[in-house]
Amino acid sequence: MKISPKWLIALAIVAIAGAAYAAEPVTTLRSAAPDQDSPAPRMTNFEDTDQKRPRNYPEQPPTIPHDIEGYQIDTNANKCLSCHARSRTGESGAPMVSITHFMDRDGQFLATVSPRRYFCTQCHVSQRQVKPLVENSFVDIDALLPKNNPQKAE
Repeated sequence: MKISPKWLIALAIVAIAGAAYAAEPVTTLRSAAPDQDSPAPRMTNFEDTDQKRPRNYPEQPPTIPHDIEGYQIDTNANKCLSCHARSRTGESGAPMVSITHFMDRDGQFLATVSPRRYFCTQCHVSQRQVKPLVENSFVDIDALLPKNNPQKAE
């Protein structure tokens, strides 16, 4: 069986790439490589405060300022709505879900939370008191805009 030169070149490229990949150390967020056992990190506490965190951009979903461990959020029940539903905010003191959560995909308002906005943890997350795993160089837009004239960049 004769092997064409194109196949030989392809095999050589694959062999070189494989050797280069194998020579590089594996870098992960864990302390050990994925195929090695390492101890689980220590569990940290949730931020459990009633203070709202500032948002980094206009349409950012607010973070959840309390522990939601064990909350049932599925097609049968949504524990979040026991405090954040429009009819429950008076007694719970929790903020009502955004009015946008009552809109369907066509922009029509519904009497109840839209099914596409029912699963809160798709967008909203609880915060833990941890050191960031990855360096973050995010700069808020307010720090980038000139203070005197927000319409004109310098």
